[in-house]
Amino acid sequence: MAAPGDMATLDRSIWPEQLSNPTLFDVASRAEILMFARGLLASEALDEPALAQRLGLRTVNLASINHVRQRLWLRLLSSYNFAQQSCDQDASFCFLVEDMPTLREQAAKFQISEDSYYIKWAEPSRLFHAQYLDEQLRKAALFPQTSSEVDRFGDFERNGDEMHDRLFLLTFDSAANALPDNTDWVTEYLRKSNMSGTFFVLGKDIQTRLAERSVASLQSTYSMQCVGVQGWEFRSHSHWQDWQDSVRRSAELVKSKLPENYVPLFRPPDGQRRSDAQGFFKSQGLQVALWDIDAQDGAGKLKAGQSAQRVLTLMLLWRHGVINFNVKQDGVKTAMPWLITQTAQSGIGWEDCQNGFQ
Repeated sequence: MAAPGDMATLDRSIWPEQLSNPTLFDVASRAEILMFARGLLASEALDEPALAQRLGLRTVNLASINHVRQRLWLRLLSSYNFAQQSCDQDASFCFLVEDMPTLREQAAKFQISEDSYYIKWAEPSRLFHAQYLDEQLRKAALFPQTSSEVDRFGDFERNGDEMHDRLFLLTFDSAANALPDNTDWVTEYLRKSNMSGTFFVLGKDIQTRLAERSVASLQSTYSMQCVGVQGWEFRSHSHWQDWQDSVRRSAELVKSKLPENYVPLFRPPDGQRRSDAQGFFKSQGLQVALWDIDAQDGAGKLKAGQSAQRVLTLMLLWRHGVINFNVKQDGVKTAMPWLITQTAQSGIGWEDCQNGFQ
């Protein structure tokens, strides 16, 4: 996987405009879409050995890479179509894009002139999207032998692909960790903001919590929020003999102790799960809950400001989706409020957790 230094982040202060209304959100969105599309197009010229070298891998699964590339193009076209609806109000980064060939044509031609109002953004954005594309292609190259959120095994697995334009869902991993844990802080912040998120917990952490405090106090922590499971312990569920038991036990525990908050969702730790699990999840009435926008804020990864700015850039690029924060890290207490403040006037919405992954 990418070394921590390779995680894409972008200093948003180099973008010359605040996202102070929906039209300006669209301008910034069109810019990021075109910059990423340019990088995606250029990557198609690499043959298999060159791609393996670029991604730092011995071998790559080219079929998987092409499948993921195709999905990225479809998302980009959809994003740009939504983003260009305000071109009559502000024509920056508006080009004739009617279908996939015209999007690819504009991506090939896309460049920022030296005297442009946006010139300071151009090179850092190009680097961001090159790194972000490498993250995605590296995951695609290893899929399905090493599974991740980059692709789905079927309809029983959900991400934010189906969500409406400008709609985002907040989700949080490791949400009942012993210490450090910011769950109480985050849930309180969301309630005060009239917002909700989906918190994914480990069965063993909930069990430990219940040994220390009452069910009522746990229920008050998660009041008005949603709780899904990550299994009994945080480990890969793709090569673990007891993975079914891990999922079943944790789901039963959460369902019995937090019936108001429980949602039938399993989030695989690090996105790793088996390709042949559909029958099991259907029998349990569970869906696999993946994500689209990763804050990369786990231990040793991006700092709070970097992860918040990464998430905002990806919100502009994809325009909807499931955001994944790590609630163990203190950074979430800075990153999430910053994100909510930065986008408050931009015409986006935060999905109610009960409607997430539908």
